Amino acid sequence: MGNRQAYQKAEPLRVLIVAENASDAFGGEAALPLRYFTLLRDRGIPAWLITHARVREELARTIPGDLDRIHFIEDSWLHRWLWTIGRNLEPRLEYVSTGFLSRLVTQRAQRRVARELVKQHDIHVVHQPTPVSAREPSLLTDLDAPVVIGPMKADTDYPPAFRNEESLLTRMAIGLGRASAGWLNRIFPGKRQASILLVANRESRTALNGTNAKVFDLPENGVDTKIWRPSRSESEHTAVCRFVYVGRLIRSKGIGLFLSAFAEVAAKGYQISGEIVGDGPLYAKLREQAAAAGILGNEPNEPDKVHFAGWQSAEDVANLLVTQDCLVLPTLLESGGAVLLEAMAVGLPVIATKWGGPAEYVDETCGILVAPESRESLVAGLADAMERLASNPDLRRRMGKAGRRKIERFYTWDTKIDRILDFYREAVQTSDAA
Repeated sequence: MGNRQAYQKAEPLRVLIVAENASDAFGGEAALPLRYFTLLRDRGIPAWLITHARVREELARTIPGDLDRIHFIEDSWLHRWLWTIGRNLEPRLEYVSTGFLSRLVTQRAQRRVARELVKQHDIHVVHQPTPVSAREPSLLTDLDAPVVIGPMKADTDYPPAFRNEESLLTRMAIGLGRASAGWLNRIFPGKRQASILLVANRESRTALNGTNAKVFDLPENGVDTKIWRPSRSESEHTAVCRFVYVGRLIRSKGIGLFLSAFAEVAAKGYQISGEIVGDGPLYAKLREQAAAAGILGNEPNEPDKVHFAGWQSAEDVANLLVTQDCLVLPTLLESGGAVLLEAMAVGLPVIATKWGGPAEYVDETCGILVAPESRESLVAGLADAMERLASNPDLRRRMGKAGRRKIERFYTWDTKIDRILDFYREAVQTSDAA
């Protein structure tokens, strides 16, 4: 039982978070371990974090007071070699090939550090929030403390009409990875030997490849409603309906589809503006597309124009969202969708693709989902949804309020941390009884 003998329910749990990346700047799943760590620390719970050194500079800037509790895994020659090979590959091909091998190298080093920290600090439970893929194996075994993994999700593919967005080689590599998940999880048995596995939905349970762990449901994402909250009055709605996109500027996000739909709606005389928040490899290409369509703007909220705001911090995005009217997320490959929840939390209706994570979060009370049956139909559906919301401020207000209520009921980080603490205690008690 080791260090678990020291735990009594009345004393604070001592928790170790282990993740490849813990970063708000990276966004996506990288933000999840950082959120667990900081919220546990805010509650006065002794917590430690192991993550890769690539996020050291960000964490030194954003949470300097906790650096003594963060342990960084430095790049090895193997990390650098894999990065050199993978940097020219398609993103998903890199993720399942050189990226996967790099994550295994990191986890091998993290396992060694985790063993030391469990002994040094009498850690009661180890939590591995990422990677969120239910199929990817874990190396976190034999740590002398119970392990909680997740919440996890099943992998998402492009909609059938958009499968050619990635190469045949990428699709073959992903298929091979899924086919090999069973034996990989036997070679690296972290998930088979974990105390508790957390899954975000039914598909995630199906994707697990055999385990002795207890399996519980928990949403992947959460929202800090102290940061993401409505802050404008009913009278602040303007004649111009302001649409905003927030996220990486990459192919799978479908931002070009949003620009095409925006141009159609503006050409019909609707009073709209667009704001694109984020950075990425398609930044220049998307600006060129907007310029060619005659909709590239120089200032925020410029009528009939789209303004590119670049990357912004989470605090800046929260301040910006409350100045907008609707969020648009035309993503084609999204297992989660944290930005949807953040927009709903500040009272914005949302327009999203009816696929993957957005289809789980959004319903007709708080937004409009558009089926990705073809490129043409998706652009037309986005345009129809934008016209509907642009012409009906009352509908926008109703949907915005319904979204906020949904967040408060199901997706607050406070509620999520309460549940995760219960799972930690369950893991420790189950391990003690074994």
